[in-house]
Amino acid sequence: MWQVNIVCDGEAWKQHDVNFKMLIANYESELIVSKKMPDGQRIMGYKIEDISDAESLIEDCAKFAGFSADFESL
Repeated sequence: MWQVNIVCDGEAWKQHDVNFKMLIANYESELIVSKKMPDGQRIMGYKIEDISDAESLIEDCAKFAGFSADFESL
């Protein structure tokens, strides 16, 4: 089990939120952390079972300007 941590700034979220939501729908994942910071920054954590899916999601998130992602074992 893996947790993929995704962070983006407020402007990046405004530009890419729809595309990000379509992207995440392609993965079998469970949203376990979702925070909107006062400055608009978004912090999200998704639980994913397959490590190859976790790595793929990180690569896909990197395609969105202003998004960064990493993962850790649960």
